[in-house]
Amino acid sequence: MYEAVIVDAIRTPIGRRNGALKDVHPVDLLGHVLRSIVERNQLPPEAVDDVIAGCLTQIGDQAVNIARNAWLAAGLPESVPGCTIDRQCGSSLQALHFAAQGVMSGAYEIAIACGVEAMSRVPMMCSIGVYGTPMTESLEARYHMRQYNRSFFDQALGAELLAKEWGFSREDLDRFGLRSHQLAAKARTEGKFRREIVPVPLSLADSSGFFEQDEGIRTDTSLEKMLSLKPAFPDLERITAGNASQISDGASAALVMRKETAEKLGLRPRARFVAFSVVGVNPVTMLTGPIPATRKVLQNAGLKVDDIDLFEVNEAFAPVVLGWQKEVGAPWDRVNVHGGAIALGHPLGATGTRIAATLLNALEDRGGRFGLIAICEGAGMANATVIERLNA
Repeated sequence: MYEAVIVDAIRTPIGRRNGALKDVHPVDLLGHVLRSIVERNQLPPEAVDDVIAGCLTQIGDQAVNIARNAWLAAGLPESVPGCTIDRQCGSSLQALHFAAQGVMSGAYEIAIACGVEAMSRVPMMCSIGVYGTPMTESLEARYHMRQYNRSFFDQALGAELLAKEWGFSREDLDRFGLRSHQLAAKARTEGKFRREIVPVPLSLADSSGFFEQDEGIRTDTSLEKMLSLKPAFPDLERITAGNASQISDGASAALVMRKETAEKLGLRPRARFVAFSVVGVNPVTMLTGPIPATRKVLQNAGLKVDDIDLFEVNEAFAPVVLGWQKEVGAPWDRVNVHGGAIALGHPLGATGTRIAATLLNALEDRGGRFGLIAICEGAGMANATVIERLNA
């Protein structure tokens, strides 16, 4: 078996809904990231064996295999194939798993894992019920959502239920949301995102200039402001826009290859893959998935919580990370140290490889060795990954 390494991981700045990236076609957005990762590593593009992209809402601008379309739109060689996958919010983390596993098996020498979601142009859930019976009906029947007086069970209600189960107050959730903004703002001010972000030329959207910084970080917020926000839906008490991830636009990518291939090309392997996990949980309490996913990946890696230098748990909602920490026991000073999706945003298909880029750079910045990623996913799934920084 070959050793798979990460040579580079990059992302666009994340745009707010109807913000700077609203007019950029997702094919062009992903294509820009793919071309950027090839060019900045001086990689012969024809050497790439496959491009694997995560994207949730594969309809409209994001339909018909956006991985392939983005590669071709970027002017890259026709000989390189691409495929698009959907494991909900962990789609590009799953793409990273598939890329690494392909390299480890010998099927690939070089693969690019990536992801994109243009939520301003292709709204979340807009594909539901397009053909045949709406998914709302089948889910309602299967999981008895009538007891919640809803026609469709959404993750916000799941987050509300879990906050109550774990005993987290509205203030607990808002304090976590504030933490995310404060850490992200600090990281941006200190230049911690500089290496992972590739500016987006707004000429892609017939404008001028470059989009260079994440739009969602609120430097002027406070606990008082967050507590003043109304719940996201009328039947919720705790979940608001301040303690939930933002609807966003963005793309990200990671360059994965055999260690010896990287060395042959004169590229520095920055991290290696230690272990992977994917789990299923109750779809109603889907947000608990990172807990068993973390336990499983640690077992697969032969490591303990204390061995992990940095954790990245996707901030879909504040209760996800608060509950995960309560059950797993990771020290807070190692968790989401540069903020997370509450502040940065959550462009669904791009989040997995976005987090990989942030974690890799944070490990290098802090001199850490092991990093762990865990992401909850719709319909009751979760992925987790452990990487080891090389030359640690």
